[in-house]
Amino acid sequence: MARVVSDASAPGVIAVTGLHGFIARELVPRLLARSSGLRVVGIDERRPIRFDPRVRFHKVDLTDPTADGKLAEVLEGERVEAVVHAAFRTDPSADLELDHELETIGSLHLMHACAAAKVKRLVVASSTELYGPWPDNPNFLTESHPLRGHPHAHAVRDRIEMEHLVAEWSRAHPDIEVTVLRPCWIFGPSYWNRVVRYFSLPVVPVPLGYDPLMQVIHEEDAVRAFERAALQPRPGVFNLVGSGVAPLHPAAAGRQAHPEPARTAAASPGLLPVPEPDRRSARGLLRLPPLPLGGRWGAGLGRLR
Repeated sequence: MARVVSDASAPGVIAVTGLHGFIARELVPRLLARSSGLRVVGIDERRPIRFDPRVRFHKVDLTDPTADGKLAEVLEGERVEAVVHAAFRTDPSADLELDHELETIGSLHLMHACAAAKVKRLVVASSTELYGPWPDNPNFLTESHPLRGHPHAHAVRDRIEMEHLVAEWSRAHPDIEVTVLRPCWIFGPSYWNRVVRYFSLPVVPVPLGYDPLMQVIHEEDAVRAFERAALQPRPGVFNLVGSGVAPLHPAAAGRQAHPEPARTAAASPGLLPVPEPDRRSARGLLRLPPLPLGGRWGAGLGRLR
């Protein structure tokens, strides 16, 4: 049965970018199920396979130098009231320039288009990885904590630059509601990236002598937060995290691949303590993926209000 939206502030037309990514892929069906009066517009450089015909698809490459004009035409023509910007890579690619063009410059194109088309609401997908893994981090990081991402992670640098651009743009356009959502590591049956792969190994390599705090969020909770932000006025920056924290060693020793929503999981793979100087050689010998960036230091995060 379709869920009916009673909130008068809910937009009638929502555009979603990055249709091949997890957030957009899971969000679009939820929006379509809400009511027959809500229209969804999909924007990506190629049409997904088995795409719902109820979604109005528009082909736009965010790395195109003329993307801002094309996007503005789409948003104006479809009378879009809210945009969910999720056109970000699940994992970084080896093409540093293309990643920057997509995630930073492409986001700027979209912001210009939203202003030109007088969109009322913009929701942007970000990440708690932007805070960075530093030994002087407090035990709990709030949304006001500086973004000091890992210095060797180009994708994190691009996202930080993107967030700074969003903040500047938001100040210049106070008439547009801007929401930035920063999920921590997402886990669930439909989600797969380098972090999930790391915790899914039968033998999990852990840094010897360090036990950083970990937080995860179930995929259902993450998508629900994006749905809520798209439909209701919640301007600001919000961390998306599950309840509680767990040190890496107990989390790796007692995890399951697909935890329940809003809960910390339990199973029992093996652990492989790896001294810092030997991490690279151990990865090559055992054909293990690299430890997630920030494997030595971690912190808890404030929750979505």
